[in-house]
Amino acid sequence: MILDAHLPYIFVGLMGLAILVYAILDGYDLGVGILLPLKHEQKADQMIASIGPFWDANETWLVLAIGLLFIAFPSAHSLVLKELYLPATFMLFGLILRGVAFDFRAKVKQTRKANWDKAFKFGSLLASFMQGYMLGMYIMGFEHSLQAEVFALLSGFGVTAAYCFIGACWLIMKTEGELQQKAIHWARKTGWICFVGVLAVCLVNPLINAAVMERWTTLPFALFIWPIPFVSLCLFVICHQVLKRMPLKDDAGCWVPFMIALFIFLFCFQGLAVSFFPDIVPGQMTIFEAASAPNSLRFILVGALIVVPCILAYTAWSYRVFWGKVRELRYY
Repeated sequence: MILDAHLPYIFVGLMGLAILVYAILDGYDLGVGILLPLKHEQKADQMIASIGPFWDANETWLVLAIGLLFIAFPSAHSLVLKELYLPATFMLFGLILRGVAFDFRAKVKQTRKANWDKAFKFGSLLASFMQGYMLGMYIMGFEHSLQAEVFALLSGFGVTAAYCFIGACWLIMKTEGELQQKAIHWARKTGWICFVGVLAVCLVNPLINAAVMERWTTLPFALFIWPIPFVSLCLFVICHQVLKRMPLKDDAGCWVPFMIALFIFLFCFQGLAVSFFPDIVPGQMTIFEAASAPNSLRFILVGALIVVPCILAYTAWSYRVFWGKVRELRYY
């Protein structure tokens, strides 16, 4: 069947969509958690309120991505989990700690609230760093060497900075007054760190990966790849210029930095995808080698075509309902 030949493309596309949406949506709320001030309760409450209606649902996309990997590409799932078992465990610990801290900070005595703010901040930092570390190891093809470990650690730092950047841009859009001014300052600082990180990856990745170097320097692939880092780096410069002029009268354009950050994430993700496709594990396994049997994929596709639109619909609806500036945090 013609459909059978396209099933691996369909499922890797769905998995890529889930990973990208997770990185953007949970990325900003992890960034807000990392930026959480520990000595200013009112600002911390405002920041928590800005992500309160969304943060839990954002993690649905991580579950979807892992589920698609497990069902559609089981051999790749087995290899990835074996190589990343320990950092994945630490990431889950950070996410669990965030969830516990989010609820407990609203229910404990006032004197203990700061402890749960620290837990929320630490959980956000741990989860973000581990996601970056796992991305670095994945790009290196799970190579066990000092070079790979250093790259993975730098990747962990870079992803953490990227989440802080998009988190600060989210706060610019959702807050007002002093906290918004602080968020503008955070966005400018972390934006430059991200700029350096993206530039470093563009320079280093082809040098340490022969397959990536060949793809980046061979026509016609080079024509599609080189505009991606160029546009990404230009967006950082544009965002910096926008941030220098904010806030504008009547808070006009407060959403612009977040949209620029969103497109930066999109272009960076495209750069990685184009560099390694059709490998699902760089240098080790393609999507065709890892894919489940066509009969299984056809059966799973029916469920995916129902579930994915439902998740997209309720995500869009929740953002529509809770759109606008954040107000005083209330628990009922």
